[in-house]
Amino acid sequence: MLTRDNRDPAALPRLLLSLLAIALLWPGIHFSELDLSVLLAGDSQSEIGRFVSAFWPPAHGEEFLQLLVQATLQTLAIATAGMALALLLAVPASLLASRALSLSAASRAGRPGPWAQLLRWPVRGLLIFLRSVPEIVWALLFVRAVGLGPTAGVLAIAITYSGMLGKVYAEIFESVDQRPTHALLQAGSGRLAAFAYGILPNVAAELLSYTVYRWECAIRASVVMGFVGAGGLGQQMDLSLRMFASGEVASLLLTFLVLVLLADQLSRLLRWRLA
Repeated sequence: MLTRDNRDPAALPRLLLSLLAIALLWPGIHFSELDLSVLLAGDSQSEIGRFVSAFWPPAHGEEFLQLLVQATLQTLAIATAGMALALLLAVPASLLASRALSLSAASRAGRPGPWAQLLRWPVRGLLIFLRSVPEIVWALLFVRAVGLGPTAGVLAIAITYSGMLGKVYAEIFESVDQRPTHALLQAGSGRLAAFAYGILPNVAAELLSYTVYRWECAIRASVVMGFVGAGGLGQQMDLSLRMFASGEVASLLLTFLVLVLLADQLSRLLRWRLA
Protein backbone atom coordinates (compact mmCIF):
# COMPACT_ATOMS: atom_id res chain seq x y z
CA MET A 1 0.00 0.00 0.00
CA LEU A 2 1.41 3.37 -1.03
CA THR A 3 1.69 6.12 1.58
CA ARG A 4 1.93 9.83 0.85
CA ASP A 5 5.04 11.59 2.13
CA ASN A 6 3.82 14.82 3.73
CA ARG A 7 7.26 16.08 4.57
CA ASP A 8 8.28 19.39 3.05
CA PRO A 9 11.37 18.81 0.88
CA ALA A 10 12.46 22.40 1.46
CA ALA A 11 12.25 22.15 5.26
CA LEU A 12 15.91 21.22 5.76
CA PRO A 13 17.31 23.98 3.48
CA ARG A 14 15.07 26.54 5.19
CA LEU A 15 16.24 25.37 8.60
CA LEU A 16 19.88 25.60 7.53
CA LEU A 17 19.34 29.09 6.09
CA SER A 18 17.62 30.20 9.29
CA LEU A 19 20.49 28.90 11.42
CA LEU A 20 22.98 30.62 9.10
CA ALA A 21 21.06 33.91 9.38
CA ILE A 22 21.05 33.66 13.19
CA ALA A 23 24.76 32.86 13.21
CA LEU A 24 25.48 35.93 11.08
CA LEU A 25 23.10 38.18 13.01
CA TRP A 26 24.39 37.34 16.46
CA PRO A 27 27.83 39.03 16.04
CA GLY A 28 26.04 42.17 14.81
CA ILE A 29 23.82 42.23 17.90
CA HIS A 30 26.86 41.68 20.09
CA PHE A 31 28.95 44.47 18.56
CA SER A 32 26.02 46.91 18.54
CA GLU A 33 25.66 46.33 22.32
CA LEU A 34 21.89 45.98 21.94
CA ASP A 35 20.24 45.55 25.34
CA LEU A 36 16.43 45.69 25.29
CA SER A 37 16.21 44.97 29.00
CA VAL A 38 16.92 48.63 29.77
CA LEU A 39 13.46 49.47 28.41
CA LEU A 40 11.87 47.25 31.07
CA ALA A 41 13.74 48.77 34.00
CA GLY A 42 11.63 50.78 36.43
CA ASP A 43 13.67 53.97 36.14
CA SER A 44 13.61 53.80 32.34
CA GLN A 45 9.84 53.33 32.21
CA SER A 46 9.16 56.25 34.52
CA GLU A 47 11.56 58.46 32.56
CA ILE A 48 9.94 57.44 29.27
CA GLY A 49 6.51 58.20 30.74
CA ARG A 50 7.57 61.69 31.82
CA PHE A 51 9.20 62.30 28.44
CA VAL A 52 6.11 61.25 26.46
CA SER A 53 3.67 63.14 28.71
CA ALA A 54 5.61 66.35 28.12
CA PHE A 55 4.63 66.25 24.43
CA TRP A 56 0.98 66.98 25.25
CA PRO A 57 -0.51 69.34 24.41
CA PRO A 58 1.34 70.30 21.21
CA ALA A 59 2.33 73.93 20.97
CA HIS A 60 -0.21 76.01 19.05
CA GLY A 61 0.60 79.60 19.88
CA GLU A 62 0.25 82.14 17.10
CA GLU A 63 3.92 83.14 17.09
CA PHE A 64 5.10 79.54 17.06
CA LEU A 65 2.65 78.57 14.30
CA GLN A 66 4.11 81.32 12.13
CA LEU A 67 7.58 79.88 12.69
CA LEU A 68 6.22 76.39 11.98
CA VAL A 69 4.69 77.42 8.65
CA GLN A 70 7.90 79.16 7.62
CA ALA A 71 10.03 76.15 8.57
CA THR A 72 7.67 73.78 6.75
CA LEU A 73 7.77 75.82 3.55
CA GLN A 74 11.55 76.01 3.83
CA THR A 75 11.79 72.24 4.24
CA LEU A 76 9.66 71.68 1.15
CA ALA A 77 11.73 74.21 -0.77
CA ILE A 78 15.00 72.52 0.25
CA ALA A 79 13.75 69.08 -0.81
CA THR A 80 12.24 70.31 -4.09
CA ALA A 81 15.19 72.47 -5.12
CA GLY A 82 17.64 69.71 -4.22
CA MET A 83 15.69 67.17 -6.27
CA ALA A 84 15.51 69.56 -9.23
CA LEU A 85 19.29 70.02 -9.22
CA ALA A 86 19.77 66.27 -8.77
CA LEU A 87 17.62 65.55 -11.82
CA LEU A 88 19.70 67.91 -13.95
CA LEU A 89 22.69 65.63 -13.36
CA ALA A 90 20.94 62.28 -12.90
CA VAL A 91 19.00 62.19 -16.19
CA PRO A 92 21.95 62.69 -18.59
CA ALA A 93 24.21 60.57 -16.39
CA SER A 94 21.70 57.71 -16.41
CA LEU A 95 21.49 57.83 -20.20
CA LEU A 96 25.27 57.68 -20.45
CA ALA A 97 25.57 54.92 -17.86
CA SER A 98 22.85 52.75 -19.40
CA ARG A 99 23.38 50.38 -22.33
CA ALA A 100 19.80 50.84 -23.45
CA LEU A 101 20.77 53.43 -26.11
CA SER A 102 24.02 51.78 -27.14
CA LEU A 103 24.41 51.50 -30.92
CA SER A 104 26.86 48.63 -30.48
CA ALA A 105 24.37 46.72 -28.32
CA ALA A 106 21.70 47.21 -30.95
CA SER A 107 23.88 46.09 -33.85
CA ARG A 108 26.08 43.40 -32.29
CA ALA A 109 23.75 41.47 -30.01
CA GLY A 110 24.69 43.18 -26.80
CA ARG A 111 28.49 43.42 -27.12
CA PRO A 112 29.52 46.92 -26.04
CA GLY A 113 32.17 48.72 -28.03
CA PRO A 114 35.42 49.91 -26.43
CA TRP A 115 34.57 53.61 -26.73
CA ALA A 116 31.18 53.06 -25.11
CA GLN A 117 32.85 51.25 -22.21
CA LEU A 118 35.43 54.02 -21.91
CA LEU A 119 32.66 56.57 -21.35
CA ARG A 120 30.21 54.40 -19.44
CA TRP A 121 32.43 53.24 -16.59
CA PRO A 122 33.64 56.71 -15.50
CA VAL A 123 30.02 57.89 -15.39
CA ARG A 124 29.04 54.89 -13.29
CA GLY A 125 32.04 55.53 -11.04
CA LEU A 126 30.90 59.14 -10.58
CA LEU A 127 27.39 58.00 -9.63
CA ILE A 128 28.86 55.55 -7.12
CA PHE A 129 30.96 58.29 -5.54
CA LEU A 130 28.04 60.74 -5.33
CA ARG A 131 25.73 58.31 -3.56
CA SER A 132 28.39 56.71 -1.35
CA VAL A 133 28.69 59.78 0.90
CA PRO A 134 25.55 60.36 3.04
CA GLU A 135 23.77 63.67 2.60
CA ILE A 136 24.35 64.56 6.25
CA VAL A 137 28.11 64.48 5.60
CA TRP A 138 27.75 66.71 2.55
CA ALA A 139 25.58 69.04 4.63
CA LEU A 140 28.31 69.32 7.26
CA LEU A 141 30.86 70.15 4.58
CA PHE A 142 28.65 72.73 2.89
CA VAL A 143 27.73 74.36 6.19
CA ARG A 144 31.43 74.97 6.69
CA ALA A 145 31.80 76.18 3.09
CA VAL A 146 28.72 78.37 2.54
CA GLY A 147 27.55 78.94 6.11
CA LEU A 148 24.37 78.08 7.98
CA GLY A 149 21.11 78.02 6.08
CA PRO A 150 19.13 76.05 3.51
CA THR A 151 21.73 76.40 0.75
CA ALA A 152 23.86 73.71 2.37
CA GLY A 153 20.86 71.37 2.51
CA VAL A 154 19.94 71.94 -1.14
CA LEU A 155 23.48 71.21 -2.33
CA ALA A 156 23.78 68.14 -0.11
CA ILE A 157 20.54 66.65 -1.44
CA ALA A 158 21.47 67.52 -5.02
CA ILE A 159 24.80 65.70 -4.84
CA THR A 160 23.68 62.57 -3.02
CA TYR A 161 20.37 62.11 -4.81
CA SER A 162 21.87 62.65 -8.27
CA GLY A 163 23.93 59.51 -7.68
CA MET A 164 20.93 57.55 -6.39
CA LEU A 165 18.57 58.68 -9.15
CA GLY A 166 21.16 58.17 -11.90
CA LYS A 167 21.87 54.59 -10.84
CA VAL A 168 18.22 53.56 -10.52
CA TYR A 169 17.18 55.34 -13.72
CA ALA A 170 19.90 53.52 -15.67
CA GLU A 171 18.75 50.17 -14.27
CA ILE A 172 15.12 50.96 -15.11
CA PHE A 173 16.08 51.85 -18.69
CA GLU A 174 17.87 48.52 -19.07
CA SER A 175 15.09 46.46 -17.45
CA VAL A 176 12.48 47.04 -20.18
CA ASP A 177 12.25 45.28 -23.52
CA GLN A 178 15.06 46.69 -25.66
CA ARG A 179 13.78 45.46 -29.04
CA PRO A 180 11.71 48.57 -29.91
CA THR A 181 14.63 50.83 -29.06
CA HIS A 182 17.12 48.72 -31.01
CA ALA A 183 14.77 48.63 -33.98
CA LEU A 184 14.54 52.42 -33.98
CA LEU A 185 18.32 52.78 -33.71
CA GLN A 186 18.93 50.34 -36.54
CA ALA A 187 16.40 52.21 -38.68
CA GLY A 188 18.46 55.38 -38.32
CA SER A 189 16.60 57.10 -35.51
CA GLY A 190 18.45 59.41 -33.18
CA ARG A 191 19.16 58.23 -29.66
CA LEU A 192 16.90 60.79 -27.99
CA ALA A 193 14.04 59.90 -30.34
CA ALA A 194 14.63 56.19 -29.67
CA PHE A 195 14.56 56.91 -25.95
CA ALA A 196 11.40 59.01 -26.18
CA TYR A 197 9.45 56.47 -28.24
CA GLY A 198 11.07 53.16 -27.36
CA ILE A 199 11.84 53.37 -23.65
CA LEU A 200 10.12 56.30 -21.97
CA PRO A 201 6.49 55.19 -22.52
CA ASN A 202 7.22 51.85 -20.85
CA VAL A 203 9.01 53.26 -17.82
CA ALA A 204 7.23 56.58 -17.21
CA ALA A 205 5.09 55.29 -14.34
CA GLU A 206 8.01 53.58 -12.63
CA LEU A 207 10.26 56.61 -13.06
CA LEU A 208 7.63 58.94 -11.65
CA SER A 209 6.87 56.66 -8.71
CA TYR A 210 10.55 56.36 -7.78
CA THR A 211 11.14 60.09 -8.22
CA VAL A 212 8.25 61.01 -5.92
CA TYR A 213 9.51 58.44 -3.41
CA ARG A 214 12.96 60.05 -3.50
CA TRP A 215 11.35 63.46 -3.07
CA GLU A 216 9.68 62.09 0.06
CA CYS A 217 13.09 60.84 1.22
CA ALA A 218 14.53 64.27 0.48
CA ILE A 219 11.94 65.82 2.79
CA ARG A 220 13.05 63.48 5.58
CA ALA A 221 16.70 64.16 4.79
CA SER A 222 16.18 67.92 4.88
CA VAL A 223 14.71 67.57 8.38
CA VAL A 224 17.74 65.57 9.54
CA MET A 225 20.18 68.03 7.97
CA GLY A 226 18.50 70.84 9.84
CA PHE A 227 20.20 69.54 13.00
CA VAL A 228 23.57 70.56 11.53
CA GLY A 229 22.35 74.02 10.58
CA ALA A 230 20.86 73.45 7.13
CA GLY A 231 17.52 75.15 7.94
CA GLY A 232 13.95 73.91 7.82
CA LEU A 233 12.00 71.87 10.36
CA GLY A 234 15.13 70.12 11.60
CA GLN A 235 16.82 73.33 12.68
CA GLN A 236 13.67 74.50 14.45
CA MET A 237 13.35 71.10 16.13
CA ASP A 238 16.95 71.31 17.30
CA LEU A 239 16.25 74.70 18.86
CA SER A 240 13.08 73.40 20.56
CA LEU A 241 14.94 70.39 21.97
CA ARG A 242 17.68 72.62 23.33
CA MET A 243 15.05 74.71 25.12
CA PHE A 244 13.22 71.58 26.40
CA ALA A 245 10.06 72.79 24.64
CA SER A 246 8.43 69.37 24.23
CA GLY A 247 5.13 70.84 23.03
CA GLU A 248 6.92 72.53 20.13
CA VAL A 249 8.69 69.27 19.29
CA ALA A 250 5.33 67.47 19.22
CA SER A 251 3.92 70.05 16.78
CA LEU A 252 7.00 69.71 14.57
CA LEU A 253 6.72 65.92 14.55
CA LEU A 254 3.03 66.08 13.64
CA THR A 255 3.81 68.50 10.81
CA PHE A 256 6.51 66.18 9.54
CA LEU A 257 4.04 63.28 9.62
CA VAL A 258 1.53 65.28 7.59
CA LEU A 259 4.19 66.10 4.99
CA VAL A 260 5.08 62.43 4.53
CA LEU A 261 1.40 61.45 4.26
CA LEU A 262 0.79 64.13 1.62
CA ALA A 263 3.84 62.97 -0.35
CA ASP A 264 2.54 59.40 -0.24
CA GLN A 265 -0.90 60.48 -1.46
CA LEU A 266 0.71 62.49 -4.27
CA SER A 267 2.63 59.40 -5.35
CA ARG A 268 -0.57 57.34 -5.39
CA LEU A 269 -2.40 60.00 -7.42
CA LEU A 270 0.36 60.27 -10.03
CA ARG A 271 0.64 56.49 -10.39
CA TRP A 272 -3.14 56.29 -10.83
CA ARG A 273 -3.12 58.97 -13.52
CA LEU A 274 -0.38 57.17 -15.45
CA ALA A 275 -1.85 53.68 -15.02
